[in-house]
Amino acid sequence: MSHKDFLVELGTEELPPKSLKALSESFRDGIVGGLASAGLPHGDVKVFAAPRRLAVQISGLAIQQPDRTIAVDGPPVKAAFDAAGNPTQAALGFAKKNGVDISAVDRSGEKLRYVREVKGEAATALLPGIVSQSLNDLPIPKRMRWGASRVEFVRPTQWLVMLLGDDVLDCEILAQKAGRESRGHRFHAPKAVRISSPSSYLEDLRAAWVQADFAERRALILDKVQALAAKENGKAIIPPVLLDEVTALVEWPVPLVCSFEDRFLAVPQEALISTMQDNQKYFCLLDANGKLLPRFITVANIESAHPEYIVAGNEKVVRPRLTDAEFFFNQDKKSRLETRNERLKTVVFQAQLGTVYEKAVRVSKLASYISEEIGGSYRLGERAGLLSKCDLVTSMVGEFPELQGIAGYYYANHDGEHPEVATALNEQYMPRFSGDALPKTKTGCALSIAEKLDSLAGLFAINQPPTGSKDPFALRRASLGILRIIIENKLPLSLDDLIERAFRPYFDYFQEKAFSAQKASESKRNGSINDQLEANADSSQANMYTAFMVRTNSGPANRAAHAELLSFFFGRYRAMYEEQGIKPEVILAVQAMKPVSPYDFDQRVKAVAHFAALPEAAALAAGNKRVSNILAKETVPANATVNASLLSDDAEKALAAAVAALATELAPLFANHDYTAALTRLAALRPQVDAFFTDVMVMADDAAVRANRLALLAQLRGLFLQVADISLLQA
Repeated sequence: MSHKDFLVELGTEELPPKSLKALSESFRDGIVGGLASAGLPHGDVKVFAAPRRLAVQISGLAIQQPDRTIAVDGPPVKAAFDAAGNPTQAALGFAKKNGVDISAVDRSGEKLRYVREVKGEAATALLPGIVSQSLNDLPIPKRMRWGASRVEFVRPTQWLVMLLGDDVLDCEILAQKAGRESRGHRFHAPKAVRISSPSSYLEDLRAAWVQADFAERRALILDKVQALAAKENGKAIIPPVLLDEVTALVEWPVPLVCSFEDRFLAVPQEALISTMQDNQKYFCLLDANGKLLPRFITVANIESAHPEYIVAGNEKVVRPRLTDAEFFFNQDKKSRLETRNERLKTVVFQAQLGTVYEKAVRVSKLASYISEEIGGSYRLGERAGLLSKCDLVTSMVGEFPELQGIAGYYYANHDGEHPEVATALNEQYMPRFSGDALPKTKTGCALSIAEKLDSLAGLFAINQPPTGSKDPFALRRASLGILRIIIENKLPLSLDDLIERAFRPYFDYFQEKAFSAQKASESKRNGSINDQLEANADSSQANMYTAFMVRTNSGPANRAAHAELLSFFFGRYRAMYEEQGIKPEVILAVQAMKPVSPYDFDQRVKAVAHFAALPEAAALAAGNKRVSNILAKETVPANATVNASLLSDDAEKALAAAVAALATELAPLFANHDYTAALTRLAALRPQVDAFFTDVMVMADDAAVRANRLALLAQLRGLFLQVADISLLQA
C-alpha cells in the first residue's frame, strides 16, 4: 500500500491565547480519531499552533482504505420462510434494505446474512470530511460569524493548506478553498508563503519569520527569559500558565528587559506581580532573597531595529497600573485594619448565615480554642480571627481580589499587630489549591482550620452541602485543607470536638433569629392584611431557623448536621489517600473504626497499607473475615474471657497463648499509636490462625467449649480492631 505525508493548516485571525494549546491538541486528536475510524494507517503525528494558525502534520499516511467485507445479519431463518419455503415479509424487507434480491442472501446459519465486499475509498476523498469533523468538534464555547458568511468558527478564517504528498486536496472547509499558500509573520513577511511539501512546513514558515511549533517556541521563550533574568542578577517568575499564554501570543518571540521606578517597591510586591502578570503578561524578576526587582521582561512579537521603542512603550503602559496599586495601598494605610469590621457588618456572608463580621466573630472564638489546643496562644488566635476578614473591604483587595489575606498581612504589620497575627491573616487561606503550602505558625494553623470549618458548619447547618459538581463555597477543598493541616502538622485535634464547637455559635444564632422572627410574627398577627402577610412570612422564617436550630443541637438525639459533616470528612479521606496511591480497601478498613482524629486516622492508614503488603496479610484478612462472619451470628459478651481448662486441641492452645502474649506486648504500642509495629507483630499470628481453622471445630456441640472458642476468636479480632477492620482488605 502506498503512503504519503499529509499536512493541514487552517489560518485565522488571532486565536484566543488561553485556549490555543487546547484547540490544537483537540484538532490533532480529532484527525487521528477520524483516520482510525476510516481505517487509514499512518506514522508520526505532529501538531503545530501559533496565534494565526492550527496545523497537523502526519507522516506515512495510507492513500487508500483497504478493501473490507461487511456482514449484515437479518431475521432468524425460521421466521424468514414459510412452510412452503417462500420468503416472508421479514426476509423480503431484509433483502430490500440491503438492495439485493432474496436469492443473494445467505440462509445457511441460524439467521439470514448478507455479505458484501466494500472497496476502500481514496484518502483524498476521506480527508476533507475528517478535517471538517475535527474542526466542528473543537472545544469552542462560543463561535462567531463574519461578513455575510453563515460559517461559524472561533475566529474568522483566512486560508487553508491541505497537502497529501505534493498534491493539493481539492476541497473547501470553513469558507476557505484548500491550496498550498500559507501566510508569514504579519509584519516581517505578510505575503503568501508557498508550502512545497508537508515535510517542509516548519522550515518554509521559519523562513517567513514564523515559529509554528508551539513546544519549540515555548522552550525558546523560557530559555531567553531565564538568560535575560540572570544578566539582571535575578530570577524570573515563570508560571506555566503564563508561559503558555505568552507562547500563544507571539509567532516570533523576542524577550526584552524593561524597568519601573524604585518607589513602587514600597507597594506589596504581590500586588505589583499580580498586575504585571495578569494584565500585561510580563515576567517579573526576583533577587536572591525573593524580593521583587524593578525589572520585568516582556516578549515582543517582532524583531525591531529599535527595541528601545518597544521597551519604552511597555514601561509607559505599566506605570499607570503600578501607580494605581501604589495609590490603593497608601489610601488603605490611612485607616487601621480593625476599623474595617464596621463595614463588614453590612456585607452578607450567606443569606441565612449572617454577615461577614458575624463570621469573623465565630472564627475568632473557634480559632482561639484551636490555638490553645495545639500549644499556641489563645489571645493571638482570638485577635487573628477578629481581623481575618477586614482586608476584604480594602481598596487593594477590591482591585486585586487574589490578594485577600496577603493585603491583610501587610496592613496588620503596618498597624503594629503581633507578627504571628499578621502572618496568620495570609495563612488562613492556605492551602489555596492541591499541593499548596500549609500554614507554618500555630496561630495560622488555628485560623485556617477555624475559617474553613466555620463555612463547612454553616452550610451543613442549613442543609446546603456540595452536590454533584456544584460546590460554590469550595467546601470539598476546605475539608481537604483542614485534614492536611492537622495530619501534616501532627496536631492533636478531634474532628468530633471541632465540629461540635463550630456548631455552637450557629445554634445560638439560629435560636436568636427564630425568637426574633416569632415575636415579629405575633406582633403583626392582628393587624392589617399587609401586616398579616408579613406575619406569615415572619412565621415561616421562625420555622426555618427553628429547623436549623434542631439540626445543630449538641444533644445526642439531634445531631443531624454534625453526623452529616463528620461523614463528609470521612468521604474526603478516600479522595485524599487515593491520590497518594493507597488502595480503597485500606482506607475502608480504617474508616470502619471511625477514628475522629485525622492524625490518628493517617497513622492507621499508613500502618494498614504497610501490613497489606506483607505476605501474611491475605491469609490473616481471610481469617478475620471468617471470624467476623462467625461472630456476627453469635452473641459474645464484651468482657468474655478464655478459660484455659476448656482448651483441648493443640491448635487452640497455641492460638490462645499467642493472643494472650500479644495482648500484653501490644498494649504500649497501641497507647503510643505505633500501629505499624503492632500490625507487624500481629502478622506473626498467621501460623496459629491457619492451624486453628484447619484443626479446630469452632461450633462444638459442648456449649461451654463453643463459648470459650468464640471468646478466643473475639479476643483475636479485638486485637486487629484496635487498628482497623482487616477483614475488609479482602475486597
